[in-house]
Amino acid sequence: MVSLSRSVSRFALALTVAASLVIRPAPAAAQDSEISLIRDTEIEEILRRDSAPILEAAGIRVKDVDILLIGSKELNAFAAPRTMGVYTGLILESKTPNELQGVIGHEVGHLAAGHSARSGEMSRAGMKPFLLTMGLGVLAALAGSPEAAAGLAGSAGYFGTLGALGYSREQESRADQAGATLLEKAGISGKGLADFFDNFRYQEVFSEGRRFAYFRSHPLSSDRIEALRRRVETQPSYGKADTPEAMAEHAIMKAKLDGFLQPQVAIVKYAESDTSYPARYARAIAYYQMKEPDRALKMIDALLQEQPENPYLWELKGQVLFEFGRAAEAESPQRRSVELKPDAPLLRVNLGQTLIALNDKAKVQEGVAEIRKALTQEEDNAVAWRLLAEAYDKQDEDGLARLATAEYNYYVGDMRQARIFAMRAREMLDKTSPQWRRATDIVLASNPDKADLRDLAREGSISRGQMR
Repeated sequence: MVSLSRSVSRFALALTVAASLVIRPAPAAAQDSEISLIRDTEIEEILRRDSAPILEAAGIRVKDVDILLIGSKELNAFAAPRTMGVYTGLILESKTPNELQGVIGHEVGHLAAGHSARSGEMSRAGMKPFLLTMGLGVLAALAGSPEAAAGLAGSAGYFGTLGALGYSREQESRADQAGATLLEKAGISGKGLADFFDNFRYQEVFSEGRRFAYFRSHPLSSDRIEALRRRVETQPSYGKADTPEAMAEHAIMKAKLDGFLQPQVAIVKYAESDTSYPARYARAIAYYQMKEPDRALKMIDALLQEQPENPYLWELKGQVLFEFGRAAEAESPQRRSVELKPDAPLLRVNLGQTLIALNDKAKVQEGVAEIRKALTQEEDNAVAWRLLAEAYDKQDEDGLARLATAEYNYYVGDMRQARIFAMRAREMLDKTSPQWRRATDIVLASNPDKADLRDLAREGSISRGQMR
């Protein structure tokens, strides 16, 4: 898991890879929001498994929903059409998978109840991307430069101001009931939802400034909690407990976040006397974050002795080696992570980054192939496009390098730079090639000025009608 900022003002920090959360200063614009987008394949998959039955119960296709892991200490979550966000603070505060699923059920309940959450304001805000992405593996040092990585904005485009979300007490009660219905339909106990809200009953007496953001935008009351409790206690699934497997996954998710986000705390929280897998995993990550790579690697190797088929341990080992200047050694574990989980694009981006950094022609070409495979699954992965631009530059493919840079800027929302680089790419690419046509598409999509459009029309790239 990776993050661009030790202050975590934006875990959009999390560039796009998978098992390494590195944190570095984020851009000033990100610092204002105090949040960031984290990318981590392991955690994303756990969240998707937790969410899938609830989404399906609501008639929503799971594959149509982007599940966002948002780095922030705030206890918060939100659901919108095609997007669901879960804050790291919420995960770390939840005691069981059932509590987390309960909150997810409540948020999907808002959608099922047709709540728009200040729809006009949210719609406008949503046009202003503000989250970066950082990848749990890719990040740390694009081409060996953490400073350069800190300037990256990731696969953006989704969100706007989360502060636009806000519900009335009446809407909250309806969402409770809708969420309880969805949980029961999915065969999940509603106990976790009632317990979670009960744990924060005291929020009602705090001043606005002292409440968790979630309860400022989602008003809480004792009457509401009691009504929810009465409802879920009558449901057939109320007594259903979390499976040992679900509890284990939840513990791993929390341990991983603790290790990456608060390593000093994790070392104490997961004491040496705790020999469980989540505790050792957390300590290995924490030592890596505390710049003790040899100690971290020794612990990772011990875990791999027990779980040699765990792709996330191999990815973590490769990430530690890569970030501490041992790219040649990082190649093998990263290859193994991809072999074990070939359908994970973030792991391929990690491997591609390492191959490109080796500065061997054959390796760079292979790195290009790996990143292009990742882009077939996540075409909006800005970090992958940035790495691809670097690789093409090393291959003296100037037109392709500029096109990849245009794609990068397009997906981070910098339309002016996207247009500039797309125009430059068009000058260098074969006019009959699909790449040239894609560059033209970016020029059009990035809202070019009339002069640009007139130039395109004169050369026949677009019709006069497209200028309107």
